[in-house]
Amino acid sequence: MKILIIEDEILLAEAILEYLSKEKYECELANNLLVAKQKSWDDEYDCIIVDINLPDGSGLDVITQIKEMRSKAGVIIVSARNSIDDKIKGLDIGADDYLTKPFNLAELNARIKSILRRKKFEGQNYIVFKEIILCPDEKWVKVNGSSLKLTKKEYELMLYFMSNINRVIPKDAIAEYLWKDIMGRTNSYDFIYSQLKNIRKKIEAKNGNNYIQTVYGLGYKFSDQ
Repeated sequence: MKILIIEDEILLAEAILEYLSKEKYECELANNLLVAKQKSWDDEYDCIIVDINLPDGSGLDVITQIKEMRSKAGVIIVSARNSIDDKIKGLDIGADDYLTKPFNLAELNARIKSILRRKKFEGQNYIVFKEIILCPDEKWVKVNGSSLKLTKKEYELMLYFMSNINRVIPKDAIAEYLWKDIMGRTNSYDFIYSQLKNIRKKIEAKNGNNYIQTVYGLGYKFSDQ
C-alpha cells in the first residue's frame, strides 16, 4: 500500500514515515504544497495524509485536486487547528477523516487501516477470493481453512495480488513495489519468478487453485477468468 505524507514539520514527518514504514507501507514525503500537488498528480496512492497548514498554501488545495482527478485515494487531514470549521471544510471537499495534532501514531495507523478497508476491501477485515482468505491486519493467509506459511515477501506479494484481483500488474510494478532496494542493481526478474513459484507450490499443497496467471508480454494477473 502506497501512502503520501504531506507534512512540513520535519520531525513529525520523519516519525510518521518511520512508523508506517515498519507497518510495511510504502511511503513518500512532501513538505510543501507545490511538491504535494506534483506528487499527487504524478503518482497513485492508496492513502494521503495531509497537513492543512503548509508553508506555501493550504493542504486543502491538494484534496481539491485529488477529487478533481477522481482519485480513489483515502484522505486523512492532520492539523494543529482544532476549529469545527476546518474539520467541516476538509470533510466537505472530500477528506475521509481528520486528526488533530498532537496525535498517537498507532491511532493514525488504525485510521489508515479503516480507510483502506472501506476503499479497497469494501469495509471487510478480510480479503476473500474463492478458497483463499487473507487478513491484512494480522498478516495471514489461509487456503481451504488451512494456514499458509509464507515468507515476508511471499505474503506481501499475495496481498498485492489480492488487492488487485483481475487487474494485470506489470513485472516492473511488482519489482518496484516489493524490491525497490535492488531494482537499480539488476535487469533480471528472476527474483519475481522464484517468489511466484514458491507461492503456487504452497497454495497447491493446500489443495488450492493457481490463480496467478501469466499475461505474456505484460505481467501477471490474479484471477479465475
